[in-house]
Amino acid sequence: MPQDPHAQFDHTVLEMIEHSPVGAVPFTPTYQDAMKRLYASHQVYADADHKNGHVTARSLAKKPHFQANNLESVIAGKIGPEQLESNGSIFDRYVKSLPAGLQARAETFRLTVAGKVAHHRAKGVGDEKLVVVHDPIHTLFLVPGAGPNAALPGNYLHGAAVQLRATGDSPWSVHVHDSDDGHALSDVPTMAEALGKVLEVMECSPFRMDELDALGFTLK
Repeated sequence: MPQDPHAQFDHTVLEMIEHSPVGAVPFTPTYQDAMKRLYASHQVYADADHKNGHVTARSLAKKPHFQANNLESVIAGKIGPEQLESNGSIFDRYVKSLPAGLQARAETFRLTVAGKVAHHRAKGVGDEKLVVVHDPIHTLFLVPGAGPNAALPGNYLHGAAVQLRATGDSPWSVHVHDSDDGHALSDVPTMAEALGKVLEVMECSPFRMDELDALGFTLK
């Protein structure tokens, strides 16, 4: 099989991006042709933290994932889904992982990404509590990647596994977002399938959102 004549130069461009503080490359035809090849092969993504910058897939692959720290215990049936680590706590860990210069901007996405705290509500008269009703389960995850729009600070996409109604037979949805309106969605019938799909998404990162069609997602 003939060797790719561009391979050595493309490798040099990847190293140039990784050693640049803003992920920059010269704006010349030779370098821009290399960037087209690297984007097409999913080796490079747009850098969410630097305008006109780039970030390599291999550098994103070194970044941590963020999901409920007891997600696998729920999947294994050791604890109930109502005991999942809170979205706020997951988001806190994401923010703390970022360089100090990005943390304030990341905080501006807290409400959009982590949402409001789910409150368990007791129904009854006076001190007599009859039925406890909880909001549908919604568990957050964040993974390195890119979308149609800029990712979150640190080049993160965010998503969640969501119980569509607070009943044992409820269907579930798994969705992934960039920082704006980029949205990939997969509907599944059970919690086990939803949480399994979250693990699958994390194992496949980093990725561009349009690659999620291989996992049964539809890009909206």
